[in-house]
Amino acid sequence: MARTTFSLGGVHPNDAKYAKDHAIEVLPLPQTVYISVAQHLGAPAVPCVAVGDTVKAGQVIAEPAGFISAFVHSSVSGTVKSIGPRKDLAGNNVTHIEIAVEGDDWVDGVDLSDTLITEIPADRAAVLDKIKACGVVGLGGATFPTHVKLNPAPGSKAECLILNAAECEPYLTCDYRIMIERTDEIVVGAAIMQMVLGGCKTVFGVEENKPEAIKALKESVARLGYKDMSVLPLKKKYPQGGEKQLIDAVMKRQVKSGGLPISVGAVVQNVATSLAVYEAVQKNKPLVTNTMTVTGDCVPDEAMHNYMFRIGMPLSYIAEQAGGVPQDAAKIISGGPMMGKAVANFDACTVKGSSSILYLSESATKRHPEGACIRCGKCAEACPMGLEPFLLNRLYKAGDVPALEQNAAQDCIECGCCLYTCPANIPLLDNIRLAKGQVMGAIKARAAAAKAAAEAASSEKK
Repeated sequence: MARTTFSLGGVHPNDAKYAKDHAIEVLPLPQTVYISVAQHLGAPAVPCVAVGDTVKAGQVIAEPAGFISAFVHSSVSGTVKSIGPRKDLAGNNVTHIEIAVEGDDWVDGVDLSDTLITEIPADRAAVLDKIKACGVVGLGGATFPTHVKLNPAPGSKAECLILNAAECEPYLTCDYRIMIERTDEIVVGAAIMQMVLGGCKTVFGVEENKPEAIKALKESVARLGYKDMSVLPLKKKYPQGGEKQLIDAVMKRQVKSGGLPISVGAVVQNVATSLAVYEAVQKNKPLVTNTMTVTGDCVPDEAMHNYMFRIGMPLSYIAEQAGGVPQDAAKIISGGPMMGKAVANFDACTVKGSSSILYLSESATKRHPEGACIRCGKCAEACPMGLEPFLLNRLYKAGDVPALEQNAAQDCIECGCCLYTCPANIPLLDNIRLAKGQVMGAIKARAAAAKAAAEAASSEKK
């Protein structure tokens, strides 16, 4: 079986898919959920309910605040107890809607049955409206509103829809489980997006360490018979699931610095997003559930789980359901060990893009003393974006923002390959992430200044 991969860099960490054979379990409802209005890329949604209101599962409780924004729905039925700031995973105050759970009554029209609906609607505009109304966002990490991504600007044409089925982050197995357990729904969701994009070629990119998922997807694609749809096995290499890396692997095209995937004819969506699209369009179900993995190097097998959770469940509640925090856990991470974020607040709640509670022991998280750069070039060899991390690190320490921009610090995808390979234990990722923030700030400031100048010139002409 031919296998392909992206052309630049990459590393091969232990995939540690310890929870892969644990079937998805449905978490029982907690007493209270706290639903964030800022769980998508773009402007936070605006609450449209008031304290004291009774809501049902699937009901809109916050509306989009801009073009890049998304609807937020209640994941439970109950009473709105408060609307106000609450700390998120990083410890930042974000508006949350607190709902006391009083049952599990859903809004009318939501189909919660297991009946598979395979007929693809033909009305593109209606499908896009349904995806938007159901609050579907990308579930591969960025949480970009899906209806926007599936509607390229005039003059742009999608040649290939790529379904990210790589799940290249170590430990995570929730995407793998839905590929095994909900294969047909994912394939139908892909066919829906294929229709919206004009019938382009559709490819599932799956890493070779998931042979059961490859087999299940191939059988489903053949059985359902949608045209121009295929499954492509990929070499196991991190970060295979990166958007630009997948495009390189599948289409052998490279997205230029600052460019979007559609510039090379590609649209990339995660398999979990495809499942959410299926549920939205075929079942009228808003995005209020997702799957996550509870795992880690210090977690016994019987305490590992793949859960289907409701949006707004406190992480501490999920941990309790899974048996509590392991005694040897030194760090708790939301996401994978390479690109995930350390949890600063364990009372924070799940959002649409939550993917794991990852417990790591001290031996897995301990940082060794930083040494001097030995000019080995391993970080540059590993960078999947073709950057020179050693140089960016030096420029960051020198405070040279123009040079950082000239050397494309803004293109860093924060995958951590440089840090993973550095024999001197230099915190390359940390420093380049800060450098990227400085460069993006400078770019935004220039854009704001240019806009102000243009408005001033226009005003003078009038």
